[in-house]
Amino acid sequence: MLYFYLKAIHIIFIVTWFAALFYMPRLFVYDIEARQKQELERDILLAQFRIMQKRLWFGIAWPSFIITIVLGTALALNLGLDFSVDWFLYKIILVAGLVAYHFACHAIMNQLAKDVVKFSSQGMRMWNEIATIFLFGIVFLVVFKTTISLLYGLGGLVGLIAVLMIAIKIYKNIRKSSNK
Repeated sequence: MLYFYLKAIHIIFIVTWFAALFYMPRLFVYDIEARQKQELERDILLAQFRIMQKRLWFGIAWPSFIITIVLGTALALNLGLDFSVDWFLYKIILVAGLVAYHFACHAIMNQLAKDVVKFSSQGMRMWNEIATIFLFGIVFLVVFKTTISLLYGLGGLVGLIAVLMIAIKIYKNIRKSSNK
């Protein structure tokens, strides 16, 4: 019974971690775009975005990340790690990529706090979609427990990304035309 409680808590913290990973780059977009405003508005917005980023990152993202990894490791050890099973090995690789993404978001937050901007707002919007790729891959692997499901899931995701990119382009054009 303890296993199921730990699994439920693990899933809850996966959800909160992903919520933070989805929202944080959106805050980065707003931060980057605020830098193009007039000085007074820019300073007010940047101060507010920095507060929001810190609270989200240290209040939700980091605790969720730690609990997710600790419980995931405990659950895997309880089941007996079996890296000979393809889907599990690929899941671990995707989780490692997600952890790298987490640390990259941390670095971007620190850079923005020092007024170092390495992305355009459009580039950051694209960066925001990377967590979605990890989510699709991991969920398809865990649910179907086959590597072919990963391919189908990622294939579907490529289609979704194509639709999203078209929608972003249309939205960008609408914003441009409404600002005239």
